[in-house]
Amino acid sequence: MTDPDAWLAEEARLIILRTLSEEANESLNSNLLVRHLRERFGIPRDRPWVHLQLAHLKEMGAVKLVDAETVKIATLTQTGHRHLQRELVIEGVKRPSRPGE
Repeated sequence: MTDPDAWLAEEARLIILRTLSEEANESLNSNLLVRHLRERFGIPRDRPWVHLQLAHLKEMGAVKLVDAETVKIATLTQTGHRHLQRELVIEGVKRPSRPGE
């Protein structure tokens, strides 16, 4: 059985990538991501936890991060986009469902 904390982190990372892809400029700050995860997906985690997920995504090349005071601004990269399209797999990020599933 999968560790629940690891499963939740992988799920949240996929949600973050999808959320960024829905933005016109493919960017959002961490405060908005915290709110989105809590209100839309029932993942009540704080900003430091979201920053850890963003750091993992940056390490894997899925996002670029810019520090802006106490928040981070995340921008989707080509690698992150390719993961969402199922063209590659990013370790530690849930794989998206196939279209229609």
